Amino acid sequence: MEFLSVGKIINFHGIQGEVKVGYTQGKEKQLKSLKEFFVCKNGQEIKLTVQSLRFHKNNALFKFKEINSIDEVLEFKGLDLKAEKTKIVGFLQEDEFYINDLVGSGVFDENNNLIGIVDSIATIKGEDLLAIKDINNNEHLIPFVKKIVPDVDIKNKKIIIDTIPGLIEK
Repeated sequence: MEFLSVGKIINFHGIQGEVKVGYTQGKEKQLKSLKEFFVCKNGQEIKLTVQSLRFHKNNALFKFKEINSIDEVLEFKGLDLKAEKTKIVGFLQEDEFYINDLVGSGVFDENNNLIGIVDSIATIKGEDLLAIKDINNNEHLIPFVKKIVPDVDIKNKKIIIDTIPGLIEK
């Protein structure tokens, strides 16, 4: 099975084992459609079954059948909450991508010169940034917006960016 992250376990909420999860805003309907999730803990995929789900202050509050106390929640704090890729295919809209599909992609300028490789995706104040490692292992953060990143080819793991003066420091 292939899993994709749909959020991150941030902390506990209350004392009954409710889990506070950060997720991509606007995906509430899709999260509600899923009945099980997975976390990777100590190299093992652990299945978590949804007992209830509600939304509060830009977080998803899950109650999982397998977690019943604050102490149990703390064991999962900081872990990615994942779902089976086959069950979340419909999550994406046009010009949306799974992080796993972007990481490792080559990033090129408009003249097809290699700038670097996508190392990760950072989110700052709700805005996604491509974290790109260049050939000197320097990291560059590029806003992941259509104006700067006009072409993403997931199949060929190739991303084209329009370089703006000052965007990539050499």
